[in-house]
Amino acid sequence: MPDFQYVARELSGQQIVGTLTAASEREALQSLAGKSLFTVKISPVQSSEAEEKLSNRRISPRVLANLFSQMSDLLRAGVPLLRSIELLERQTKNPALKHVLQSVRSRVADGGRLADSMREHPNAFNQLTISMIRAGEEGSFLEDSLSRVAIFTEHQEELKSKVVAAMSYPLVLMVLGSIVVVGMIVFFVPGFEPMFDSLKANGSLPWATTVLLAISNILQKWWWAVIAVFVAAGFAISWGLKTPEGQILFDNVKLRAPGIGYVTRSLGISRFCRVLGTLLHNGVPLLQALNIAKDATGNRILSDAISTAAENVSSGKTLAQPLAASKQFPSDVLEMIAVGEEANNLENVLISVADKMEKATNRQLDLVVRLLEPLMLVVMAGAILFLLIALMLPIFQSSGVV
Repeated sequence: MPDFQYVARELSGQQIVGTLTAASEREALQSLAGKSLFTVKISPVQSSEAEEKLSNRRISPRVLANLFSQMSDLLRAGVPLLRSIELLERQTKNPALKHVLQSVRSRVADGGRLADSMREHPNAFNQLTISMIRAGEEGSFLEDSLSRVAIFTEHQEELKSKVVAAMSYPLVLMVLGSIVVVGMIVFFVPGFEPMFDSLKANGSLPWATTVLLAISNILQKWWWAVIAVFVAAGFAISWGLKTPEGQILFDNVKLRAPGIGYVTRSLGISRFCRVLGTLLHNGVPLLQALNIAKDATGNRILSDAISTAAENVSSGKTLAQPLAASKQFPSDVLEMIAVGEEANNLENVLISVADKMEKATNRQLDLVVRLLEPLMLVVMAGAILFLLIALMLPIFQSSGVV
């Protein structure tokens, strides 16, 4: 439980300064009143460095999904909210989550709302979660909102895991292939260089061998400069991606890249549709839901298109029209949204669109990954073939075979 510093006066008028431990500020005031003390000032003790680290530590989405699901079950069973938070705080073994729940419980015990208490911990609870919980509190269906947040969080984590798992093998293949090729150039090629001195003196050394020997010499003598160039390029790209212009450029490249572009666009739109549909289903107004759901795309180009659509919706237009004007959304998705608006069933249509797009995206992602694997093998084979030809061609020339 948190500690509180207080300044109080006894009945005799003598001032007392001290600290006490209580579940909330209200409980601390009641405790002081029970000791016949008149409270002049009370405030929570400043967090220690260890507590600050716990507040900044990231909590796994799966842990949060389990938290929301358990809280929903407790509320459905008739357990009061404050008691539910206290039970979850006691049983959790995650120190960061325990610290967050302790803070949330303290605020709720002081009369604060659950959504407002969670807003103070942006590293644990995102804007989508807070908005859905606020809608549940205002509409008296908090347990349903928590259940939907749990399902959505778990679903998004599963989708992310599928993407990471699908891309892991091609990336490992690329890294291992690069290590093998660089190792051959640095340690294997220099042994052939003395054999090519006569051809180099006559100027008859093949261009492929000349290029290979130059690369080998650079990697041997100037390896530190090569590493420095790559590190500097990495920092430059990282810095550029933090600027608005760099983010827009990178997001535009991701949308236009062959194969990957379709996957990126489909994933972004499916996340937007699922978040928007879930928010509307929880009673969040359309304009507020659009401003929250646009960040779920993970792409600045799509987010800007949705922001423009939200401005047009506020002026009285339907959602499908401004989205169509952006030319960033597929026609079949726009038709489904238009039908949902006409039937006043937009939230269910959006979730249905998200389900269909995710299935299609998974199939496309599997195809892209299957194509990446042989492509990586071809690139590796081509690099090794070039290396062998560059080494063997001078030998054939010197022996009179070529």
